[in-house]
Amino acid sequence: MNLSKSLFGQTIQSLGWLFFIIFLGLFLDSKWFSETYFEHSQWINNILVIGVFVYFFYKGTKRTKEQLIYAFIIGFVGEHIFCFGLGMYEYRLQNIPHYVPFGHAVIFLGVYFFSRKSKVKAYRKEIERFITICIIIYSVLFLIFRKDVFGFVLTILVFVSLRKYPKERMFYLVMYAIVSCVELVGTSFECWVWPKTAFDYFNFLPSANPPSGICLFYYGLDRGTMSIYKRRHKEIWQRFKQINKSY
Repeated sequence: MNLSKSLFGQTIQSLGWLFFIIFLGLFLDSKWFSETYFEHSQWINNILVIGVFVYFFYKGTKRTKEQLIYAFIIGFVGEHIFCFGLGMYEYRLQNIPHYVPFGHAVIFLGVYFFSRKSKVKAYRKEIERFITICIIIYSVLFLIFRKDVFGFVLTILVFVSLRKYPKERMFYLVMYAIVSCVELVGTSFECWVWPKTAFDYFNFLPSANPPSGICLFYYGLDRGTMSIYKRRHKEIWQRFKQINKSY
């Protein structure tokens, strides 16, 4: 069996490297690694993630390069607004690590690659159903056992928002799953921390560390990246939509 032609193989090709980078990079930036081995370990992750970004930018198509730039810019601005401006979360060194906005762009690209794989398209409905069930279980467990009202509300808003974008539903569901993994790994390694209530201000919205539905805020980056590209390339996007109608 040709692994690259199976759903499992195409998943590994598109998301396997992404999970590896996420785990390795956040481990290098972890509080434990920094205190045990190298005080300035965050720089190792900066070099790693920026290197991956540069590699995919260099190897990418014109469209990929353009979307990577948009995702980086939106991620950079968004981090400063939500972290410094609104105090939504706090990084280990009270800074915004250089790898973070580059990492946003790399995650966007990884999920995009996955969603374009042939087997993924063929099993789109099944994948959507499976991830939806996992998300519901995940958010309900967080609500019950970690009193994550904030994350549960965000998860409801995620499903409400997805009703407007049925053709892009799988992309956003997969993004939810990937972001949840990023947040679980990052907070477990103490790379960043979320306050006990939403924005450390709304006491009626208790939050877990991390909140389950935080992916809703990542959607702003995804929608912004796609929106800018569509506005700049209306004819290309129309052809892309026609191709998608066949799936």
